[in-house]
Amino acid sequence: MALEDAKSEIDTAFTRKGLKGLAFENAFAGATSFLRRTYTKDLTGVDLAITGVPFDQAVTHRTGTRFGPRAIREASALQPFDPPYGWPTSPLEEMAVIDYGDLAFDYAHTPSFPGLLTNHIRTILAAGAGTVTLGGDHFITLPILRAYAEKYGPMSVIHFDAHSDLWQDDDMDRIDHGTFFYKAVKTGVIDPARSVQIGIRTHCEDYLGVEYIDARTVHEKGVAHAVARARSIVGDHPTYVTFDIDCLDPSAAPGTGTPVWGGLASWQAAALMRGLAGINLVGGDVVEVSPPYDTTGATAIAGAHVAMELIALYGWTRRG
Repeated sequence: MALEDAKSEIDTAFTRKGLKGLAFENAFAGATSFLRRTYTKDLTGVDLAITGVPFDQAVTHRTGTRFGPRAIREASALQPFDPPYGWPTSPLEEMAVIDYGDLAFDYAHTPSFPGLLTNHIRTILAAGAGTVTLGGDHFITLPILRAYAEKYGPMSVIHFDAHSDLWQDDDMDRIDHGTFFYKAVKTGVIDPARSVQIGIRTHCEDYLGVEYIDARTVHEKGVAHAVARARSIVGDHPTYVTFDIDCLDPSAAPGTGTPVWGGLASWQAAALMRGLAGINLVGGDVVEVSPPYDTTGATAIAGAHVAMELIALYGWTRRG
């Protein structure tokens, strides 16, 4: 949409003609779809669907990530005016990207939640689109990966986090954000030999064959080292990127449930994600944004930027 056209348009989340294009309207007003994308459940011709999962019943400490998708959408209103800086591409103009809205679920019936989420993602994938999901706590990645593994087989996963989420838990009916990676490996939805964790800075007894690049290694050996190692591990295998916002240092992202000092700076995270351009990205998420613990909104802003980078990575994959 050209700037002169925008003067007569209001709330492009509802009025946009077609699914592509940048958005030119006041960042402080209008509908809070992600990046001002069209709100729709129609997946016809869609390349990528942004969807929210406001679920935080699996946390071990502070709740509040149920408000994450809404806050990330609001923060994203600052971003749809221009192509993402530093990318030789304009994914919002080149791809049909929509806001598919949030998953509907009964907050008081958590046992039904995983299946509902898997089916939600399965529906989008069956239409030929990819997904970028706004969380929600980190448990949501497990049901999402189940849908992806149905389509692609065991996934390569690049996991940005302060925690390995590999706590041993063989009760597959338990819902816990600290065990999702363990269960994903044990049930075969992740290929551990083709997966990597970045930013870890908490204890883990057994990485189950998954390589990790802890935060100190990123600080001491640099972003280029971490990027090269991650790319060599995932190769050209279908890859899912999950970004827990607590991978960032609490100074950059205080609004999260289990903050840990010594994390990545925002510039490191941005450089790492740009360095992954060319991997075979088929989907991703950003999770654990908990707005009640950050009155500045900085954590949600970081989450919106991570999601934008995931969109750019997805678009670069589609370019071939």
